[in-house]
Amino acid sequence: MDTPFTDLVGVDHPLVQAPIGSATCPELAAAVSNAGGLGHLAVTWRGVDETKHAIDRTRELTDRPFAVNLVLDEATTRHPTEDHLAACLDAGAEVVSLSFGNAAPYVDQVHQAGGVVFQTVGSAAEAREAAAAGVDAVVAQGWEAGGHVQSDVATMPLVPRVADAVEVPVVAAGGIADGRGVAAALALGADAAWLGTRFVATEEANVHRAYRERVAAADETDTVHTELFDKGWPGTPHRVVENDTVEGWTDAGEPEPGDRPGEDEVVATTGDGESIERYDEALATPDVAGDIDAMALFAGQSAGLTGAVSPAATVVADLVDETEAAIDRVSGRRS
Repeated sequence: MDTPFTDLVGVDHPLVQAPIGSATCPELAAAVSNAGGLGHLAVTWRGVDETKHAIDRTRELTDRPFAVNLVLDEATTRHPTEDHLAACLDAGAEVVSLSFGNAAPYVDQVHQAGGVVFQTVGSAAEAREAAAAGVDAVVAQGWEAGGHVQSDVATMPLVPRVADAVEVPVVAAGGIADGRGVAAALALGADAAWLGTRFVATEEANVHRAYRERVAAADETDTVHTELFDKGWPGTPHRVVENDTVEGWTDAGEPEPGDRPGEDEVVATTGDGESIERYDEALATPDVAGDIDAMALFAGQSAGLTGAVSPAATVVADLVDETEAAIDRVSGRRS
């Protein structure tokens, strides 16, 4: 399945493991890349030295391309983006994705290092601005996506709008978890598909067992689009599995921050002993102890399609087979 995107980044399949926050790790990114897709490290919340170590470790595990992601929203960044990006490039990152902000100030920095840069967008207008700034590809993220969401538009109408708006490769994100979704994205004009929730439910994902199992068991109706888990990244919409925290807030009449049930209640702690409050946007990693189900369980509407927890390489292989079967099925109906 060669596309302009696979040619751009040098991968075998038009499949991208999304930068799913702290759920990403060298083992997951390398497994996806070794299987022919594009693995991804989310590094925004890592220290600079930790970022370099994660890139080095991923390179030890794969000689295939992989990407790093930086969030540009200053409300959540830990380091100046220019400095953090420089650390990524110095460590050998060759593919960089940027989200929640304007990529324009950083495009030349990536290109001067010989890298490729993407920007996530939520509209055709944003895609045109990103392409004009010189990005090499745009990621059109529909509102079905899990985690933090940049768009109010569904993937189905968004992708063709973006594909018509720009000449650079387009990657479709949001609501895709199997080969039928990948084939549909390609039919809409995308050059690759970006999957997050499906890779949360993999053996390599750096997530707590209870979180992984909850995502794998969720139906397509079990997620909500909200701004509820705002401690740490205020004002940014996100999609999570509906849980006791969401239900308690809804039952209370959806009060504003400061008046929400259990506002300052500590529901869990990290492995370092840091407290996680009920409305924190912290992700449930394996070292977290406490009421995991009360936390932000980031997942998209594609959760109903994730199925069993599998190794990441198996997921990639299945996606390829399912995509080819879906394309053959449609082609057969036309002939």
